[in-house]
Parts: sequence; structure tokens; C-alpha cells
Amino acid sequence: LVDAVIALEVDAVAINLLFSFLAPEDEKRIEAALHQQTNSQLFISRSSYVLPEYKEYERGIATWLNAYLGPLVQNYLQRLQQAVTPSPLGVMQSSGGTIDAEQAGQRAVNLLLSGPAGGLAGASYLAKLTGQQNLLTFDMGGTSTDVAALSLATDGGLQLTCEGKLGHYPISVPMVDMHTIGAGGGSLARVDLGGLLQVGPESAGASPGPACYGRSGLAATVTDANAVLGRLRPDNFLGGAMTLDLEAAEKAVDAIASSLSLSRSEAALGVIQLANEHMARALRVVSVERGFDPSNFHLCCFGGAGGLHVCALAATLNMNRAIVPVHGGVLSALGMLAAPRERQFSQAYLRPLTECSAEQLQCQLARLADGGRQELQQEGVSAAIIEQQPSLDVRYCGQSYTLNIPFVDLQQVSEDFHQLHQQRYGHRLNIDIELVNLRQRVFARTKGIELPIIARGTTAPSDTVSLYDLGQTIIYQRQQLGAGQRIEGPALICETVSTTLVDSGWSAEVDAWGNLILERLSLSSE
Repeated sequence: LVDAVIALEVDAVAINLLFSFLAPEDEKRIEAALHQQTNSQLFISRSSYVLPEYKEYERGIATWLNAYLGPLVQNYLQRLQQAVTPSPLGVMQSSGGTIDAEQAGQRAVNLLLSGPAGGLAGASYLAKLTGQQNLLTFDMGGTSTDVAALSLATDGGLQLTCEGKLGHYPISVPMVDMHTIGAGGGSLARVDLGGLLQVGPESAGASPGPACYGRSGLAATVTDANAVLGRLRPDNFLGGAMTLDLEAAEKAVDAIASSLSLSRSEAALGVIQLANEHMARALRVVSVERGFDPSNFHLCCFGGAGGLHVCALAATLNMNRAIVPVHGGVLSALGMLAAPRERQFSQAYLRPLTECSAEQLQCQLARLADGGRQELQQEGVSAAIIEQQPSLDVRYCGQSYTLNIPFVDLQQVSEDFHQLHQQRYGHRLNIDIELVNLRQRVFARTKGIELPIIARGTTAPSDTVSLYDLGQTIIYQRQQLGAGQRIEGPALICETVSTTLVDSGWSAEVDAWGNLILERLSLSSE
């Protein structure tokens, strides 16, 4: 085998033996032989290291993707680490925690959703800062929107899944549980053969981008519709660093309007409303379809385009409060600073729950925790601040999919599983429960970063404008607003990286850190 690999002159090898999740010794022997005879220059991805769980297809995909990405990620991180020396370098993982750059290359498959995970980590930080328990988040960028539910009722906050997908590939390593749709600022609008308006999933991309960017884009996008309706101010875009080509946006929207026999403004509003419905449907997937009532949550938007749609989405979902974070256009960066150092470990442990011993489980979980503690201490983390959160993947016997339950004791696991199954699927069964995987989260909280407190005060509007669907609308510059200032809609709040639309019937209050706390006026009066 080693001779065959050497003859192929490959950069990486994936080792995936059928029962390595039960007995990894043979995989380790192959890895040792390859390292010995190739002078350790070969990148080796071993399934019993990457994902020691049953389901060989999912384990194989994770192992192969890790081998495919590993050499590229490892080489890049080595160059980056050399460039920033002596500063320490951490890398965000898909689970919402960071890992040292030296170890990240060996776990490249764990980095696939690191950007969106950073946004959720930032939302979690702000939720704790502002005292919120439950958030529905939507991250609206140029080509897509990521939505997720975030609960801080239990420590950790971020909801994880091991049933995620990237394209058509199942990615069974722990990652933030989010739902992604093709609806963003650059989503293309068109009239289909049946004469119906469609928005997305196709996107104008970064080049040429929306028509209003003045880069020869011809098709109308959501951003163009916002520009035509006056919600994006041509002279305030990117803090004035870029002037929007309003004439090009109008021409693009006119093509849609002509096909639908509508006015330009009616067509633009239709594009916005359809994009909003796509995003509201996605938010229902992570809330209503999982047994949660959206009205019990705050809606938190981030990404460059989110602020223009937050009030409409909240109203559609019967939500009364929303948050537009300070620096919401770059919240992923804030999240990466606030994220804990973390490792997620798992181990297959297939057997009926009634045949499990709490002592045996604790012994196995302690072994997983020891590995995580060792890795974190190698990064310079003090042993005194390392914490752990054990959990179990369980299911009814005969099911294909599992639910993850925190491990306190076996009786509590059983009760929690029945309750979560009832919430998620609307029923519970009177049959045996089966344990599938042990999981151990090992983490160390970062030193608390502190957002600056802004001065109190009241700032007058910078301008007013008459909008097609909102009438007389006041315009504020967000960087000039003071803590405690309250604004009643309709209003546009402009900043360098995004714009927030405070709709009619809503108010916005600036908190001590500069976040905008949005609330329905009818609720305020009650």
C-alpha cells in the first residue's frame, strides 16, 4: 500500500476503514507506515481522528474533504502565522469556537462554516450583553441569507448540528445549525415564462454586481429595488465612498415593470416583498418547524443588507422586537474575537440506553475531555479555566437520526429526549431509547472584550426624503446618535457598512453600546 501511494506522487491520503470507529488501531498502523516511508511530508487524514462515528459514507465524506482541503489550508495558515509572528493566531471553527492555527490545518473540514459561525458567535455575545435569552438571527449578504435560532437558556448558546450539508455533501462534523437560502442583496429578479415575478436564487455576484454599482450590471437585483425606492441613499452608500448609479438601477427595474405592466415603484416593491417572503419562510424553518414560537424571540439582523428588511420580517413572523447590532455589517469579526477556544470530540457508542452504565459513560467522556484539555493547554490555556460539556446522541430504536441531549444522569437524558422529541416532531413514542454517540465539548472562555459605551444625547435628523411606500421619512447618521435616543419610524439610519429602515409603526432606541433596539409602537403603547 505504501509503495502504491509513493508511486502515485500524491499530496494527501484519506484513510477510512469500515469499523475504525470501534477499533482505530489498523488506521493508525497505516498512518504510521506512510509517515515513516514518506518522511512525514504527506498530509494524512484518518477517519478515526476526523470523525470516529458509525455511518461509513458520512465518515468517508468528512475524511476525504479533510484530505482535499488540508494541504491548502495548512500551507496558507503556515504562511499567515509566519507573517503575524509573534502575535498568536487562532482560527474560527464551524462550531463557533476557535482553534490554534497549528492544529487547524489537520482539521480543515471543521472550518467550512467558520464565517457564518463567527456571525452567530457575535450575536451570542451581544445577546448576553443586552440581556436577551432567545434570538432568531438572519445574516443577509450579497448572494445568500443565513438564518438560525439562538437560545442562551443553557450555557453555550449556539445550536449545533451534525447533519449539515455543503452542496450535496453531508458534513457530519459539529457545525452551527443554520439554514441558508439564495436570497441576498445581489439576488436577481426576473419574470418567468408564466408571467410571475421570481427573485433568486441566482445572483449578480461581486462582478458585475447590482446595476446600481455602475459595473455594467444589467439585471435588476434586490439592492437595485431598494435603491429605486429610495431606501439606499446614493450619496450615503459606504459612508460616501461609493456613489450609486440610480439611473442604471431604474433602467434594470423598468425591464421588470414593463413585463408585469406595473409602475417602476410597484415592481421594485414587489421584488422587496418577494425577497422578504423567501427569508421569512427560511426563518420559519428554524423556528416554527422546530416547535418554537417566533413571537417569543427577538429578531437579530446582521450582514450588509439585513437592516433594510428587519422590520418587515419581524412583522411577518408576528415578532415585536428586533436588534440591529452595532457594527452589524461586520459582526462575524466581532464574533471571532468573542468566541471561546474550543474542541468538539465524539465517539460512537451504540447500545440501548437501559444497558448503559453511568460510570462507564463518565469514564469514556473523561477520556475525550482529557484529549481536549491537552490540546488547549498546548495552546497556552490555563488548566484552571478549561470547562467541559458532555452530551449524548440518542434516538428511538429503529430511527436513523438522533437528538443531542446534555448528559447529567441517564434518567434525565431519557426524560429530556422524550420532551425534545415531542417539541421537535409533535409526538413521543413508548419504545426503547438507543445511545449512538458520546460527545464532549471542551472550551475555555476568552477574556471578555468590552464594547465602548457611547455618550448620551439627541441628534437631529440629517435630512428628510419622501419615499414611495412610506411617505415622509427622516434620515439619521448612526455614528452621530446618542445612547437613549429614540426614533419613531419611518426613518432611515445610515452608516458606513449598512442602512437600517425603521418602518412605520416601529421605533428604534439606541442602547448604551450603540445597538438599535427596535420595537413595535403598538406594543410600546400597551
